[in-house]
Amino acid sequence: MKLIDQYEDIELVDALEERYLAYALTTIMDRALPDSRDGLKPVHRRLLYAMYQLNLKPSSSFKKSARVVGDVMGRFHPHGDQAIYDTLVRLAQDFSVRWPLIDGQGNFGNIDGDNAAAMRYTEARLTDVSQLLLNGIEENAVEFRSTYDEVDKEPIVLPANFPNLLANGSSGIAVGMATSIPPHNIEELCNASLHLIKHRNASYEKLLEFIPGPDFPTGGEIFEIKENIIETYKTGRGGFKIRSKWSVEQEKRGLWKIVVTEIPYQVSKGKLIEKIAQLAIDKKLPMLDDIRDESAEDIRLVLIPKNKDINPEGLMDSLFLMSDLEARFSVNLNALSNNIPIVHGLRDLLLSWLDHRKEVLLNISNFRLDKIEERLEILSGLLIAYLNMDEIIKIIREEDNPKTELIARFELSDFQAESILNMRLRSLRKLEEIKIKNEFDELTFEKRELVSLLNSNEEQWKFISNEIKDLKKQYSKSSLLGERRTSINLIEEEIVYKNDYTPPSEPVSIILSSEGWIRCLKGSFEDLGEIKFKEEDSLFLSIDANTNDKLVIFCSNGKSYSLNVSDLPSGRGHGAPLKILFDIEEEHSVINIFTYEKDKKIILSSSLGNGFIIKHQDMLSSRKSGKAILNIKEGERASFCKHVDGSHIAIIGENKKMLIFSLDELPEMSKGKGVRLQKYKDSEVLFIKTFNPKEGLIIEDSGGRKRVYSDTNDWIGKRAQSGRLVPKGFPRLD
Repeated sequence: MKLIDQYEDIELVDALEERYLAYALTTIMDRALPDSRDGLKPVHRRLLYAMYQLNLKPSSSFKKSARVVGDVMGRFHPHGDQAIYDTLVRLAQDFSVRWPLIDGQGNFGNIDGDNAAAMRYTEARLTDVSQLLLNGIEENAVEFRSTYDEVDKEPIVLPANFPNLLANGSSGIAVGMATSIPPHNIEELCNASLHLIKHRNASYEKLLEFIPGPDFPTGGEIFEIKENIIETYKTGRGGFKIRSKWSVEQEKRGLWKIVVTEIPYQVSKGKLIEKIAQLAIDKKLPMLDDIRDESAEDIRLVLIPKNKDINPEGLMDSLFLMSDLEARFSVNLNALSNNIPIVHGLRDLLLSWLDHRKEVLLNISNFRLDKIEERLEILSGLLIAYLNMDEIIKIIREEDNPKTELIARFELSDFQAESILNMRLRSLRKLEEIKIKNEFDELTFEKRELVSLLNSNEEQWKFISNEIKDLKKQYSKSSLLGERRTSINLIEEEIVYKNDYTPPSEPVSIILSSEGWIRCLKGSFEDLGEIKFKEEDSLFLSIDANTNDKLVIFCSNGKSYSLNVSDLPSGRGHGAPLKILFDIEEEHSVINIFTYEKDKKIILSSSLGNGFIIKHQDMLSSRKSGKAILNIKEGERASFCKHVDGSHIAIIGENKKMLIFSLDELPEMSKGKGVRLQKYKDSEVLFIKTFNPKEGLIIEDSGGRKRVYSDTNDWIGKRAQSGRLVPKGFPRLD
């Protein structure tokens, strides 16, 4: 009972909110989002700092990745060795990271999608870029915090003499948010930063002159409208369309082939080849005969056309449309600023890095100033000692407490007296005195420079500008590492690819069963009795079509669905349920299917007699969920979908009353409820047909016999009237 008394009653909702919020914050701050200052997530930062402490500098020898991972996990990041190793691997992949932070030795995976070797087989050390991120970390440049077990210390952020966030980009998914930042060229970032130092509120149009767009490690071409790029960088949300680089290589006898040398960022070459090969097998790329991978260190994908008369641009347009030879990189410039996730603009991210560099400069300068003052104090004491060497030696030899005597006699500080007493005898040389005087003068000069720097905002930004200029020179576009890899092509409007090649059309029969199973059979079937169905299933309807046709399906939910006839399942077996191919609710069924014809029209009606006329093209849909066409209320359903073939419409309800009126009274709409076709109480539409009065109304009875009603004048009226009872002997319609 005593234990129970200690419990506190908390509402479940409150408890869940509190704990979920804590989880969300942890995910956002400690896992998924990078810091806007150094562009690193905690695992990246801990990995680099651990390697720095292991002395794995660019000039040092490699160490086993397993040793590095173990050190990171044991001291800083207790979240599993595989996650740490995956991070290490990615930072070493030159096709994943524009400016690699880790120099890897061994198998670190490839662009084909192959995984890296186990950590026990690979070795790693830091790169020059990582060294720039870490420079000054031992000079009080940044704050430290306790590690998870409070045994060690880790940096909250790295000094980051390198714009890592924009240079290497970042990606991650947090709770309720994500980040997707593309990599950029260093020289361009440096130019923009130098401009921002002088013009802090520079426009995005101006920044675009320095940074035309991302620079992906795998190259490629960006095709984008200039206004879209500006808007993306301004709002922090948008995207870039990346295309592969390709060229045509001529061969003998007029033959040719296409060679792809660069592919979009984050696209696996192996999966890309598989996708293109599958498209060719499925006859969705009839212009393509074969694809070969002739890649070595560089990418070289060879595409062989069916014949030499095919247009290369047409073939590539089809590939761009259907494969990842063209991809879109979504941009979400979301990063932590003061531990708050914010979607930044490009300018804000650059300013965040610059302001951080200024803070680091002040911290290092103050640290250096303290060290200089400490050293000058020692040197001042040593100079006094050299001027009074005989007396000091006498005091040391004769006095019981020489330290106190030295302090009293020469007005020394405790620190200075201790330094004199700790001098070695060899330091008493004249040469050593000269060295001390020179060091004193040099440090005094450096102190003046530091004081001047700390007291002048202008001097601080000048110093940072010089650092950025050195960085720009080190990674200029003229160098192999610094050259721009991704070309930028500004376009006036969005590129729309067209697949102009049309494969030969073949006749087929489309079969739909009563249970909603659909299939496509080659040729035209005169005897449908030969077609087999599943037990308790039967033929619902069949239509003749061609393989190049587009099929439109209208269902009782008032929605239309469409797909290419070539995409239908073959006649093997029983086909496939339409409710798998499309998102059709279980309680709804197919009303009609037909092939798309540009100039054809359809009359639609609900069960309660509301409808309108619609064009074929307005019923096309590219979504699996379909396109809402006929609006229906609860308890109502779409019940008729008939081709318009005539000038008048005959409609009959369950009350056996028939009304005939001109189709001119029906509106032509793309979607909606429509208008009332026939007036009746407690009845639904039973029959709809369009016809020409001169030809008569043709009705087919249950036995397949056709009856013609030539005189229909008695039933002609206005839309929405109730009509008259059907003629005597009229066939049963239910």
